[in-house]
Amino acid sequence: MDKLLVHGNGSLKGAINISGSKNASLPILAATLLSNEPSIVRRVPDVSDTNYMLQILRALGAEVERSSGTVRVEPADISPEAPYDLVRKMRASICVMGPLLARVGRAKISLPGGCVIGDRPVDLHLKAMQGLGARIEMEGGDIMLSAPEGLLGSEIDMRGKHGPTVLGTDNLMMAAVLAKGTTVIDSAASEPEVVDLADFLVKMGARIKGAGTRRIVIEGVEELKGVEHTIIPDRIEAGTFMVAGAMAGQGVTLRRVCRRHLEAATEKLEEAGHVVTFNETGTEVAISPGETPRGCDITTAPYPGFPTDMQAQFTAMFATTPGISVVEDTIFPQRFMHCSEMKRMGADIRVDGGRALVRGVQRLSAAPVMASDLRASAALVLAALKAAGTTEINRLYHIDRGYEHIDDKLLQLGGQVERVPA
Repeated sequence: MDKLLVHGNGSLKGAINISGSKNASLPILAATLLSNEPSIVRRVPDVSDTNYMLQILRALGAEVERSSGTVRVEPADISPEAPYDLVRKMRASICVMGPLLARVGRAKISLPGGCVIGDRPVDLHLKAMQGLGARIEMEGGDIMLSAPEGLLGSEIDMRGKHGPTVLGTDNLMMAAVLAKGTTVIDSAASEPEVVDLADFLVKMGARIKGAGTRRIVIEGVEELKGVEHTIIPDRIEAGTFMVAGAMAGQGVTLRRVCRRHLEAATEKLEEAGHVVTFNETGTEVAISPGETPRGCDITTAPYPGFPTDMQAQFTAMFATTPGISVVEDTIFPQRFMHCSEMKRMGADIRVDGGRALVRGVQRLSAAPVMASDLRASAALVLAALKAAGTTEINRLYHIDRGYEHIDDKLLQLGGQVERVPA
């Protein structure tokens, strides 16, 4: 187990490449199971979540080869049982449910783990599979699904308590592409990662219309083929480094980004007084701190609204931004565990329910802190970049779930960070 030492009060300058999207890679890797032919997926980030997914694919019987960011999956013969020891480590492992059910007519999956930011039930995933005609039983912590006569298209509403579910939409799309007849997904998630999965499935031979909107229509086909695909850039990693450039930069440039995926973060950075400049193609962005930064308010919402996966990083920025900022998370109201750790560093933050009131302070001071989840750990790194002294961030495995070599990228930008054994 490692920890990160961040020597603060330095400045970041230079350029880095943004990795492929972790949240797009996971369902796309799962979707390779839908064909018995090999598929090649490029720009798969080297993070622990994708490594777990590749282990799950191997455990299911697929042959998996990885060379740098390129993964080749050949799932000629697969088992319907996903092993507990792997599934429990990652919530997104639930997305093998749809492909297994569609391809072999049954699936046995342990209730997944990997998340401590509140209740993220799988009820909508099960509702989706039932909507296609699957039978579901629960036994000893395992979900057992079967569709001995195949899946049948249907109209299914995927709206949850706090909006559409991304992984639920993914799972339903993957199951529906091999179902008989037409499936209509109402209240579908419209995130770029859902669109990337749909693009991958269409390459395989699926018939999908409406991805990126709240209504997706899928015409089932009898079989799919293996294909090659390149994962979209990780908009959350890009947004995190945009905030780093605004907080502690002297001209930070990010390559391999997608401008339209970053509109919500860009709008708030500019509202807070910082300078964000994209190139003509929208694939590269430069960020510089504003001369007169100011606080602003954020309310998370499903895409294209402000992403819940970015609120912790903006809270870190607001901690040293003059004025008062209000951060409200309507999707995961319990996702404020980073605030108590930042208060140890001198931040003035008051959390009330799903809202944080942040009064900007002039300086933060280094302190030992504990990462509680993936995005909270990124927020602590950002806060540490601005803190006087050396901040020790423990439980670094959280950040390794979704950021590819974050310490190396900070070093490329001139950050003073060290990964050391805990």
